[in-house]
Amino acid sequence: MPTLNEPKLIAGNANRPLAEAITRRMSLHRGMDQGLLDARVERFNDGEIFVEVYENVRGEDMFIIQPTSNPANDNLMELLIIADALRRSSAQRITAVIPYFGYARQDRRTKARTPISAKLVANMLVEAGIERILTMDLHAAQIQGFFDIPVDNLYASPIFALDVKNQFSDRMDELMVVSPDVGGVARARELAKRINAPLSIVDKRREKPGEVAEMTVIGDVTGKTCLIVDDMVDTAGTLCKAAQVLLDNGAKEVHAYISHGVMSGPAVERVSSSVMKSLVLTDTIQPTDAILGTPNIRILPTAPLFTQAIMNIWHGTSVSSLFEDKTLVPIYETLAGGN
Repeated sequence: MPTLNEPKLIAGNANRPLAEAITRRMSLHRGMDQGLLDARVERFNDGEIFVEVYENVRGEDMFIIQPTSNPANDNLMELLIIADALRRSSAQRITAVIPYFGYARQDRRTKARTPISAKLVANMLVEAGIERILTMDLHAAQIQGFFDIPVDNLYASPIFALDVKNQFSDRMDELMVVSPDVGGVARARELAKRINAPLSIVDKRREKPGEVAEMTVIGDVTGKTCLIVDDMVDTAGTLCKAAQVLLDNGAKEVHAYISHGVMSGPAVERVSSSVMKSLVLTDTIQPTDAILGTPNIRILPTAPLFTQAIMNIWHGTSVSSLFEDKTLVPIYETLAGGN
């Protein structure tokens, strides 16, 4: 399949370090400088967002790197306005690279007279001129069906599996993968298969949103090193309580692997004082100084994965090949135990 003219990257303000890491890796891949497009994304005094692109993008293959994390509304509007600016400048194709897809938790009507905000966001992205979505670990896989354009949903579990094999190489037979709720079983099972470990579930019952009344462990975790797997951690209340329940049921120690570190409110304080030995997050959401300064929190990079996915999209080759170890290990040599 023929490639378009050139891949060009532009970023909003949501996660500049990740965008810059992607451009550095693309520069290495292509053997030429691949910086971010020269542009400004600013706010007027009343908070309105203004975008100006200083380079010619006519006929180019554009990639906008912008997670819609906190502040979700501002970052979403930045993404939409950047897309509109590129469309009006005659870009040939616009791909939105959204490492963290905000509003994904509102993917269905849970009660009468409530919105399906994830579908609304999908409509807005398409209307702005975006022709393809690249994201990671959508909260609900069915969100891909909200779009009538291609959606490539990458997974953090292959990266987590490489890290687990490196960090726990001397006790792989002690590991137990744990889903913190019934809804996340498929995600936890994927990691369990990759590291050949058994699976357990923490079943929780909520009295009201944000409050967990009771937790029950399904499965025998006695003497096991438990790895809790989930797609996001917000206030960390459920996560920390699940870790304590696992220890109370005989687990040897508890670690957590979470794709998106939303980490709102008291989350950092809760994790730092919890019984968890470690919480591993990816950098799809830019970690704060407080997160980086917490001893039991580690950050895994996603730039190698997103860079390769962008290159594959540009070349018209398979993105799903990145789910396989033989493709992933070479771009994650450090996690795989290399130099």
